[in-house]
Amino acid sequence: VLPSPEGPAPSVSITEIRQYLRTHGIPFHDGYSCLHTPSLFTGGHADQPPAVAAGAPYTLFIDKTTGSFLCTATLAEGTWQDFQANVELRHRGIPPASSEETEEDLRQASEDARCIWDRALPLWELLDEDETNKTKAMFGISLVSNATLKRFGVRYLRTAKSLVFPWFSPRNATLKGLKLVRVERKGDTVAYVEETLPRFDSYHNLFGLPLIGCRDTELVLTGWELDALALHQAAGVASLALPRGATCLPPALLPYLEQFKRITLWLGEDLRSWEAAKLFARKLSLKRCSLVRPGNLQPRPLEALNQGLNFTKILRAALPASHKSIISFRQLREEVFGELANTEQVAGIKWMRFPELNKLLKGHRRGELTVFTGPTGSGKTTFISEYALDLCMQGVCTLWGSFEINNIRLAKIMLTQFAGRRLEDQLELYDEWADRFEDLPLYFMTFHGQQNIKTVIETMQHAVYMYDITHVIIDNLQFMMGHEHLSTDR
Repeated sequence: VLPSPEGPAPSVSITEIRQYLRTHGIPFHDGYSCLHTPSLFTGGHADQPPAVAAGAPYTLFIDKTTGSFLCTATLAEGTWQDFQANVELRHRGIPPASSEETEEDLRQASEDARCIWDRALPLWELLDEDETNKTKAMFGISLVSNATLKRFGVRYLRTAKSLVFPWFSPRNATLKGLKLVRVERKGDTVAYVEETLPRFDSYHNLFGLPLIGCRDTELVLTGWELDALALHQAAGVASLALPRGATCLPPALLPYLEQFKRITLWLGEDLRSWEAAKLFARKLSLKRCSLVRPGNLQPRPLEALNQGLNFTKILRAALPASHKSIISFRQLREEVFGELANTEQVAGIKWMRFPELNKLLKGHRRGELTVFTGPTGSGKTTFISEYALDLCMQGVCTLWGSFEINNIRLAKIMLTQFAGRRLEDQLELYDEWADRFEDLPLYFMTFHGQQNIKTVIETMQHAVYMYDITHVIIDNLQFMMGHEHLSTDR
């Protein structure tokens, strides 16, 4: 039975998942963020449960928070309801449908990636040594050896002046996608501009994954491909880079991180990376995570390589992510110093378009509630959509709950603000701007009018887990609550 398109997917508790697996004779063991079971999708006879295939490798992972699954052997994935449907089919003697991705977009992206990959040159084999050295200097990777570049398969695309990082399937080493990185200089500052194929929602690459051995138990997780290169070269440790840096850790990647007993998160050199590392550690299970605290003597790995710092010392000084319930000032001492030394960053993420607002609010900080009030028609929604867009363009993952106006109208307002022009007069530009707008980490709740508070909160919690949302907007409270609630339970 197809789920109703109205409501969100029914949630499932870890207890229900365990009971279901036991009832159906499916063996499992507890991992850090997933349950591990033998796969329903690899060989085996359709009429017997996977339990019978004794000694089968446990390649299917079920997310403890959402119940969604991924089989790392066949790359089959789906919701908890899909998993149950496959178990039922199996009991009826019907083999599970193979989950080959037939989606046209992904196939097209993969073909586009292959074309670019074939045109790109291995970075260590450019025309002459001089060109190689100039290119490496441009990206600030002069100290990264050719052997390291070769090991990770980094290439260079001359026409776009971009480094090309491959995404290989962990199953059969085919090319699934690419990330292109180019450098833009504005005065003294250097900005790195990234582009992915397929688009970011489907780009779930853990860069460096094919190089991880099945016996590796310790890992350093970074927020950037060049950091992973620096770490491997300087410390010889297993290192992976997240596809979108400190912006988010998609739950679809958690199964690939289950084999590690210790994970050190070294995401970047600012407080945003530090906040993100604490958030990701909760997803990965605090017990096995340590965090490298950003600071002058602990910059991001590539910078540490360029400064000739001691990587072993930095990794040994990583702080355990799990805190006991009571701590002394000694344990907080470094954190307090960090807040004093980085007052600008502690104040939050500044708005680009609203310098006056920065004077009032200093910046957007997580864990704070801001209430905007004003009479009907005074421009609250228009202003807040611009205010949210400003942060979203700086990589703040945003969730909109618009209970008053529908999402189509809201998206139209925001797209117009994003493009800074009247698109109704220039429809030929629509696709170009829509493509760029689609790449923002922006999500909308599909509620409209009065709602049950519990459902709204559950949806928000789900979005925070799935997309690492750090900014939620409710527009507006009266519509969400309905008018009769206001007098009784403010």
